[in-house]
Amino acid sequence: MRATGLDLASKRVLLADGEEVEFDRLLITTGARARPWPHPGEAALDGMFVLRGRDDADGLRRRLAAGPRRVLVIGAGFTGSEVASSCRGLGLPVTVAERGPAPLVGALGRTVGAVAADLHRDHGVDLRCDVTVTALEGDRAGRLRRAHLSDGTSLDVDVAVAALGGVRNVEWLVDSGLAAGPWGVACDTGSRAFTVDGMVCDDVFVAGDVARFPHPLYDFQFLALEHWSNAVAQGEIAAHNMISPQTERWPHLAVPSFWSTQFGIEIKSVGVPTFADEVVIAQGSVADRRFIAVYGCRGRVTAAVAFDQGKWLDFYQGLIERAAPFPPDFRRVDQPAARTMPAEIPDRPALVREATVMVTGHDPSARRARFVQAGR
Repeated sequence: MRATGLDLASKRVLLADGEEVEFDRLLITTGARARPWPHPGEAALDGMFVLRGRDDADGLRRRLAAGPRRVLVIGAGFTGSEVASSCRGLGLPVTVAERGPAPLVGALGRTVGAVAADLHRDHGVDLRCDVTVTALEGDRAGRLRRAHLSDGTSLDVDVAVAALGGVRNVEWLVDSGLAAGPWGVACDTGSRAFTVDGMVCDDVFVAGDVARFPHPLYDFQFLALEHWSNAVAQGEIAAHNMISPQTERWPHLAVPSFWSTQFGIEIKSVGVPTFADEVVIAQGSVADRRFIAVYGCRGRVTAAVAFDQGKWLDFYQGLIERAAPFPPDFRRVDQPAARTMPAEIPDRPALVREATVMVTGHDPSARRARFVQAGR
């Protein structure tokens, strides 16, 4: 049964059928869903897909097996790049429209993203960077037939996959009193949820894709990680802390990690590449697509990304955890000293809201914060 609301004061979860469930401890793991194509009429066209769960994958697999004339992938993040890779593995023509300057640029930066761009093109992908999809057209039967791009071109396509990231499932927490919004549900490193006042709830915990937590390794910036490994590690922390006294609780200090397979190349990462200003190819060969890119910020190692060199990442994770100097101060006899380069991480746009939080009251005992919803 779907949860529709949360009453913190009475410690009850409200359900869609009108029932209420009491709790002593609550764990919120509502995750995220695929961000839909923003134009509802176009999103409803037969042949338009998003990819998040098993049903999405099954539907897309069947459509690709039918042999479409051309597949359009909108977005070249990890999901979009993996879809493009699968299409080329099936021998299907595929165009990728990416609004940024390179694939994976939002996760790995432009310098390493340029390697991913070459990988796409070398495998026959029609990669269009700095390009957006301006419109999708269907026939009279509602089947997708054509796409218009911002570069002035049009494509005949039968299948399009909108790989636009995720939307965190927090709508049911509106007016709950928790610090929940488009960014997720804010919590501490012990997975305890924050209220809108910035205080900690000792009986409400958060884990997985919906959680946003401060990480000490990254200047205590709040991270929201949509990776399987983070959900597993954070879920373990939350479960332990829910049944443990205050003095025996654990912090969630796992170094973020993820992996992806594209065009026969295994890409793995530890740390947070976007928390960096420089990158260096510490070992291997970019030309051979077998290398380790190490990221640094203010003179310390913050992340490492491996292209078909994943066996080395435990070593680099140790450097991250020890705040080792950047660039790494070791050399191999068969490789000259590496040159540091700008990581070229794009600026993340701020979430724009007409009003987010207002504070009321004057006396310290009466000061309160609350969200202001649009239109109120």
